[in-house]
Amino acid sequence: MVAGAATVNMNEPTCPSSASVVNATAVQRTVSVVSQRRMGKDTYCLRLETPEIAAKIVPGQFFMVRPVDGVDPLLGRPFALFDTFMEGGERQGVEFGYVVVGKLTSLMPEWKPGDKVSIWGPLGNGFPLPESDHLMLVAGGIGQTPFLAVAREALGMRIYGTPPRVASRRPRRVSLCYGARSAEYLAGLEDFSIPGLELRLATDDGSRGHHGFVTDLLSESLQSEDRPDCVYCCGPEPMMHAAARLCERAGVDCWLSLETPMACGFGACFSCVTAMTLDDGHWDYRRTCVEGPVFPANRLVF
Repeated sequence: MVAGAATVNMNEPTCPSSASVVNATAVQRTVSVVSQRRMGKDTYCLRLETPEIAAKIVPGQFFMVRPVDGVDPLLGRPFALFDTFMEGGERQGVEFGYVVVGKLTSLMPEWKPGDKVSIWGPLGNGFPLPESDHLMLVAGGIGQTPFLAVAREALGMRIYGTPPRVASRRPRRVSLCYGARSAEYLAGLEDFSIPGLELRLATDDGSRGHHGFVTDLLSESLQSEDRPDCVYCCGPEPMMHAAARLCERAGVDCWLSLETPMACGFGACFSCVTAMTLDDGHWDYRRTCVEGPVFPANRLVF
């Protein structure tokens, strides 16, 4: 979805404890639909029962999903973790958000509890474990979906991964700036009403929150006294590009979760490559599904 900056800062971001998350061994399973709910206009949240994947996955990772029967669509589609769900204190499955935009997502609203689907994951690297002072999450469109699990982990409400990953310290402040075209497209707001998370909204038409782009909120925050020292961002490419430039100018570490179209999900087809600056100053392609989808913004080449 995004690629880096015209002027590349070769210093690695320092806000997280590491630059990537070791990807757990992915598994492919036929699983059951547990429930489905509407989050906003043309936007839904699907819950799948898959304890094995739920126990391994970390915020920012994704999985490939497709129907068990039929060949249209032939390939699965990637969906980022919204969050895991619990029963009896144990992780029982995963939730993910989606917008009805294509062949598979047009079929998915008809899936009912008990229907069988194929899931493969967890895939990708996910977001680094946040250990900043003020972590800001910036989301546009459907880009808010990776951030529920990120926020809960940063606030100490959930622990993810096998083995569990635990930060040496948690952020003092966690905020989410979320923008969409209009109020009806702001999806899952009730899910983000969690203790300790500061939520700021923006809509292009001014129907709710700030009248303008979500990057306006980021720019305002970067100029404030209690500005963020680390930014995680996901959303449309122009928004991600703008957020990366704002953070670069402010000297603030920024990580982008790309939404590059994928075909296989495990790096064989090279359809999701993005240009990335290397340590020696040259650039090369990296696969969003394997080396990403989360990259330091200052290493991506726009």
